Amino acid sequence: MKRVLLALLAVAASFATLAGGQTPAVKAFTGMRLVDPAFGAPRDNATMVVGNGRILAVGATGTVSIPQGAERISLAGKTVIPGLINAHGHVSDVARDLRVYSAYGVTTVFSLGGEQAAHVAARDKQAEGALDGARLFISGAVVTGKTSEEARAAVAKNAAMKVDIIKIRVDDNLGTTQKMAPEVYRAVIDEAHKRGLRVAAHIFYLADAKALLDAGVDLIAHSVRDLDIDAATIATLKAKNVCVCPTLMREVSTFVYESTPPFLSDPAFLKHAHEGQVARFRDPAEQDAMRKSATAQRYKVALDVASRNLKKLADAGVGIAMGTDSGTGLPGRFVGYFEWMELELMAKAGLTPQQVLASATRDAARCLKADKDLGTLEPGKWADFVVLDADPLADISNIRTIQSVWIAGNRIPTQ
Repeated sequence: MKRVLLALLAVAASFATLAGGQTPAVKAFTGMRLVDPAFGAPRDNATMVVGNGRILAVGATGTVSIPQGAERISLAGKTVIPGLINAHGHVSDVARDLRVYSAYGVTTVFSLGGEQAAHVAARDKQAEGALDGARLFISGAVVTGKTSEEARAAVAKNAAMKVDIIKIRVDDNLGTTQKMAPEVYRAVIDEAHKRGLRVAAHIFYLADAKALLDAGVDLIAHSVRDLDIDAATIATLKAKNVCVCPTLMREVSTFVYESTPPFLSDPAFLKHAHEGQVARFRDPAEQDAMRKSATAQRYKVALDVASRNLKKLADAGVGIAMGTDSGTGLPGRFVGYFEWMELELMAKAGLTPQQVLASATRDAARCLKADKDLGTLEPGKWADFVVLDADPLADISNIRTIQSVWIAGNRIPTQ
């Protein structure tokens, strides 16, 4: 109700501006097919009015008042969806990565680890509305520590950066590293919660997911990949309202270059890919090394487990937030394009196009507590949306048919 009231006030302000003879910052997007989980069934011939970067009104054409003098933009024959949200990505080169994410329709990315001053500046800029790339939320340094005291100090350091979430890793990397001790991650969660911050945990094993849920973790930032998830864990996730971010493409990136994957020749991929990395992954010696890697082959098996678990979680009604773990700086994790592939893998795992799209829009925003401003195209929210030439509900691969990307009501370059 409060959001609707604010939107109505914004509409009134826009009319007042027009009445005063000033140039309005109002745009009316008309004639679109609106596909948004917030509205249930798609809305044909819809109109959306945007002012000062936010949605003022949306509905069937003819039922939405368009202020006199507003700029009218016809989207007849096009499908409009909310901007995609990557709930677990990374941003290494801030300016470049945010532009590339947005070129693929990813209008918001939660960067879970490694952010510094440049990331903070980019995150803070988005409140101004005018952006030339994706929105950014940050977690700062991944919290580590051998003792509870060290870990609490690390949380405090991140909190001083005004991070949006805390990130920890509870994983032994297939037995090659020391896993964070339970008393340490419990201290992290306690300290973060005292400071009003939520905690996302990198996990691999089902046992660790269970223990972290018991400790009060707020987001499971990878799939359970060692065992099929059990009914008790599913029940706990639902009872505690904890979401899971599957990151299926994280697994793919560990083994897919054992041969030359088709996407290395896709013009839509090559448009923004690092040429040096593309050449590297075409190298027969690199491919042979990956084929012989026991780690790569183990993660290939893990992808099958993760896919089965994703289907079980989605069917049970656990919150799913799309994420990829792309952009870490590690070779072969390509921002933007990997989000397209993640959506397709989720559909391959058995989710419907509706479920997949929701996981990358409304549900991702809800899981990350960003739904006040993002995730759906409702009045009062930022006008972050993607214009497609085909309907993703018919085939989620139609997410690739991007005609234009808009953030805060402004068209973003996609070249």
